[in-house]
Amino acid sequence: MSDIEREVRAVAERAGEAAVDLAPLSRAVKDAALLAVADALVKRTDEITAANAEDVERARSEGTTPAFVDRLTLTPQRIEAVADAVRHIVELPDPVGESVRGGVLPNGLDLRQIRVPLGVIGIIYEGRPNVTVDAAALCLKSGNAALLRGSSSAYASNTALVAIMREALEGTGVPVDAVQLVPGRTRESSTALMRARGLVDVLIPRGGNSLIQAVVRDSTVPVIETGEGLCHVYVDEAADLDKAVAIATNAKAQRCSVCNSAETLLVHEAVADAFLPRALESLAEAGVTVHGDARVLAVAEAAGGAATVVEATEEDWATEYLSMDLAVRVVPTIDDALAHIRRYSTRHTEAIVTDSLAASRYFVSRVDSAAVMVNASTRFTDGGEFGFGAEIGISTQKLHARGPMGLTEMTSTKYVVTGDGHLK
Repeated sequence: MSDIEREVRAVAERAGEAAVDLAPLSRAVKDAALLAVADALVKRTDEITAANAEDVERARSEGTTPAFVDRLTLTPQRIEAVADAVRHIVELPDPVGESVRGGVLPNGLDLRQIRVPLGVIGIIYEGRPNVTVDAAALCLKSGNAALLRGSSSAYASNTALVAIMREALEGTGVPVDAVQLVPGRTRESSTALMRARGLVDVLIPRGGNSLIQAVVRDSTVPVIETGEGLCHVYVDEAADLDKAVAIATNAKAQRCSVCNSAETLLVHEAVADAFLPRALESLAEAGVTVHGDARVLAVAEAAGGAATVVEATEEDWATEYLSMDLAVRVVPTIDDALAHIRRYSTRHTEAIVTDSLAASRYFVSRVDSAAVMVNASTRFTDGGEFGFGAEIGISTQKLHARGPMGLTEMTSTKYVVTGDGHLK
């Protein structure tokens, strides 16, 4: 066993001990601790920005893109926003101890299924150091110990943030080791965390597809997949075209770099000639490049105008652009749209625009994704938009949690059975 593996297993063992003491704590104790964390972050803004400046300078010297540098940067205003996010988590209901179902059985036993923390949650993530605080706060509120493995690009920032949070927890009743930074800056430490089965209850990767797939492939600890969103909007033959143009444009262009933005637009051939010229104009005004099939190219050529349309390749249908690009295809029927979605979707979010109740029900019943929108933008798949408050990520798998993962999804359940000397 290497030195780094021993170090990682040591922090995981401490997290397990902390989780035992954290699980039974009341909401009042956890909320008071979170408020102390929020206040400490604001009070020690200068320390955070100084550490963050090291990461930013290193990123710039390595030629990192301006967009990445911006995501990495923590300003006093952004630190205040991070603290406000922690305060918002305080306002959310505590799921721990909630009774899911139960009652008195015919034999007189009292049976209750109640929510309990998952235990020790390891989070492997990229880029933004604000995730360090968000993840820790969500774990604490739901009674879980957090092992945080951020990217090496934010190492100084994450080290400062975790140190400040741990100091804020002292004397609050919440064990300090409920929040820990996984030691090490190399892939070896991530691998050690992935192999800490028996010490870590679940891993949640947050980041690009390559990170997520690496964790899924290499981990012996159970993993909840989050992230990749190859989302589709289907415009049905019974669609209100005004709504369809607005929804398609919003789903793509409102914020293109997130997992719930649309990457493919499917259009029923019966409305293609009426819809596509308007849609292409709207998308062009938003700065979107369309990757279209032959029908789309023909409509674009006939319409003229300023639309940027290039020929779609097979690769386009399977691409999560996360940019101002959109693949557009005309389909003969709703079943062809569904077949396309089944083949290329990452099971995140799909949308149908239609005024037909029958078509919407047909679509919803046959799409196997975490969220299905009817006459609404894919951009609504979000914990905040769903009313869950903060989220740890959006799960695209089926086991344990699916869709936006709020506090409830960070719990499991156990059965409590109370008798009076009952024997079987």
